[in-house]
Amino acid sequence: MKTLSLRSAALSILCVSFLAAQPPDNTKLRQVFIVSRHSVRASVAPNSYLNSYSARPFPAFNVAPGILTENGAKLETILGGYYRLWLTKEGLLTGKDASDAPYTYFRANVIQRTRATAQAFAAGLLPGASINVISFPDNTSDPLFDPVGAGVARLDPRKAVAAVKGRLGGSAASLASAFAPELALTRSILLGYPPGQTPVPATPPGVIDATTIPIEVTPGSASSPVHLGGLDTVSIAVDPFIMQYADGMPSADVGWGQLTAPGLIQTMRLYNLEIDLNFRTPYLAGVQSSNLASHVVRSLLQSATGNAMPGALGDPAAKVIMLVASDVNLGSLAGLFYLDWLLPGYQENYCAPGGALVLELRQSQRNGEYIVRASYIAQTLEQLRNRTALTLSAPPAIAPVFIPGCSTRNATFDCALTDFVEVSKHVIDPASADRVQ
Repeated sequence: MKTLSLRSAALSILCVSFLAAQPPDNTKLRQVFIVSRHSVRASVAPNSYLNSYSARPFPAFNVAPGILTENGAKLETILGGYYRLWLTKEGLLTGKDASDAPYTYFRANVIQRTRATAQAFAAGLLPGASINVISFPDNTSDPLFDPVGAGVARLDPRKAVAAVKGRLGGSAASLASAFAPELALTRSILLGYPPGQTPVPATPPGVIDATTIPIEVTPGSASSPVHLGGLDTVSIAVDPFIMQYADGMPSADVGWGQLTAPGLIQTMRLYNLEIDLNFRTPYLAGVQSSNLASHVVRSLLQSATGNAMPGALGDPAAKVIMLVASDVNLGSLAGLFYLDWLLPGYQENYCAPGGALVLELRQSQRNGEYIVRASYIAQTLEQLRNRTALTLSAPPAIAPVFIPGCSTRNATFDCALTDFVEVSKHVIDPASADRVQ
């Protein structure tokens, strides 16, 4: 007992010392850079395709495949309203929308769900202003989000396959055993029997068991750096589940009534795995996100110096820069800088609908130094499903993000802007960017 008391006393002293050592935040927010995934959408694949892999027809969304749902737009406006409260409290916005609007920059990828997400977010952030969302024409490639398609970067198919195989010990088939519980759960949902049932029932006539398709790594296509065989198919098959839940479908329609939130998140491990291999693999992240990263860094430098810089987004006075794309873009950018996050109720590094990597450019009020503070912000699954109002006292989920080679400071992992620029020089592939440091 005496030893335990001494240990408790020592821990108390250490905790008090740690808390006392945390300096007050004496920084001022100068710019916020938001790289976001679109909000809730319908399944990307049409039900006519998905039904090939299920014993029952997939529930239908009320919009066409891949389109942002009505609830998705509402959720994004709620999220934009939270940023309005936060950024006004920080003094970055004034609360006068017409005055704040000229200091914003919105850009979305060329697909409907990203454009609609950007507009919905803007409606929550600045409800009294009309915001122009910059976007390239349909059926073109924006070099920020698709540098390979735009001709800015070149992907070597053989190197891409080797890079992914190298992460798997040369045996992609090993994923089937490593993720056996997730595949078993997915099979039970798709084929309509209780998880854990033994022996497992046979596949119904006319249905393809996606979980038995061999996982293999082969050269990819315009939308996917590599093809992963059965993992690609499984990823497409489980993708609708989280969107069903987040869109507020009746419980009986979420995985045909077989999925609660924990099971839903378990199936998302398979979806996350496909994103991780295709977009967070270092070689692939370098090719696909170096151009975006170079523009992000230049925008932060432009804001800090007040001088216009080629390749920066917006003008030197821009206070809010928002880019809306997909989880592949967000995952790839995070992979480039080796960034990780974990929010309650999600898998590690999962890009939630409407979730964003947020970079705050702050200035020390003591010595004028500029720092970068990174975080990942997203509504929880329950906030999405219930369309929960967000306030400063009831915010979305927020995780501070550590920047390797840069974050050496307090609990918010602050990083000097000069150090962030140096880190970017090491991770950005000059051959894959039209603007480099």
